[in-house]
Amino acid sequence: VQLQASGGGLVQAGGSLRLSCTIPGVTFSNYNIGWFRQAPGKEREFVAAIRRGGSSSSTYYLDSVKGRFTVSRDNAKNTVYLQMNSLEPDDTALYYCAASSTIITSSIRNSLAYAYWGQGTQVTVSS
Repeated sequence: VQLQASGGGLVQAGGSLRLSCTIPGVTFSNYNIGWFRQAPGKEREFVAAIRRGGSSSSTYYLDSVKGRFTVSRDNAKNTVYLQMNSLEPDDTALYYCAASSTIITSSIRNSLAYAYWGQGTQVTVSS
């Protein structure tokens, strides 16, 4: 299972970016997808996740991104999106997507619960 993350870039504070995470060659609806980020000198942290299933699957967010970020999935394209609006300099990090077919709800924010990881895409927000 190979995840491909894309969409990062340099944006000014207040701007928007949309990250994509694609897993070719799998039954995409079977996978829970999580987004994590890691800034220099900091630990990796959970950002958002969407449950396996359809477009109305349950979603989860880090408190500091609620109302600014939206995670969604398009199973026909084997892709999960992370729409990031009102970006702040503190959002600057390397963003990773991760996948796992089975995760209990209490572990969905735990990076150790995900079996497969993408290569990361850099998001830089200038002030």
